[in-house]
Amino acid sequence: MIVAIDGPAGSGKTTVAEQLAKRLSFSFLDTGATYRVLTYAVLEKGVNPEDEEGLTNLAKSLDLKIDNNKVYLKDADISKEIRKPRIDKNISKIVGFKRVREIMNGLQRKEAAGKNYVVEGRDITTVVFPDAEFKFYLDANQKIRIERRVQQLLKEGEVVNQQEVADDLVKRDKADKNREVGSLRLTEGTRYIDTTHLLIPEVIEKLFAIIKEK
Repeated sequence: MIVAIDGPAGSGKTTVAEQLAKRLSFSFLDTGATYRVLTYAVLEKGVNPEDEEGLTNLAKSLDLKIDNNKVYLKDADISKEIRKPRIDKNISKIVGFKRVREIMNGLQRKEAAGKNYVVEGRDITTVVFPDAEFKFYLDANQKIRIERRVQQLLKEGEVVNQQEVADDLVKRDKADKNREVGSLRLTEGTRYIDTTHLLIPEVIEKLFAIIKEK
C-alpha cells in the first residue's frame, strides 16, 4: 500500500511522513532527498545545471541509496550535506527537466514497488503514484513555512540569514508550482490538510485516523 503526501517546502510533510510511516509500520521514502542528492552531485562534479543532457547522464549513473533514513552517495553518508542552504539555492534549476524527472521517478517507483510505503514529495499524488490508496496535500501559510525552515536550519547548526531563507522558499514555491513537468498541485481525490495551526502530532493523528477509518 502507498500513502502519498505532497506539499510545499515547510508544510511539515517530511517529518509527518516519516513519523506516520513509523506509526503504520511502513517504510518511508523522501523523494525530495533523491533530487537533493542529484543537486549535490551536480555541484560536486561541476555539471552545468542548465545542461539537460549532462544532468540526464548524471541521473542515470547516480549511485544512490536510502537506508534507515540515511542518504548515501557511493556509500558516503551525505544526509546532512543535502540539507544545506547551497542545495536549496540550486535545486530548482535541476528538477524541472522532463528526462531528469522521468529517471528519478523510475528510481522512486522501483524502490516502493510491491511494498508498504509512505512517500512524500512534490508530484507524488499526481505523477509518481497517482493511484496511491491514500493521497494527501499538506500546506501552511508562507510566513509559517519560512519560520519553520529557519528553525530547522538553526537546529542543524547553520548560520541563517532569514531574508535569504525567505527568498529561497518563495523562489522554490514559484518553481514548484509553475514547472511544465511534475508541478506541485492539488488534484481531485487528494485530501487537503492545512498545518498552519497544527502541531506535528496533530497532523499525524489526523492522517492516521483517515487511513484507519478506511
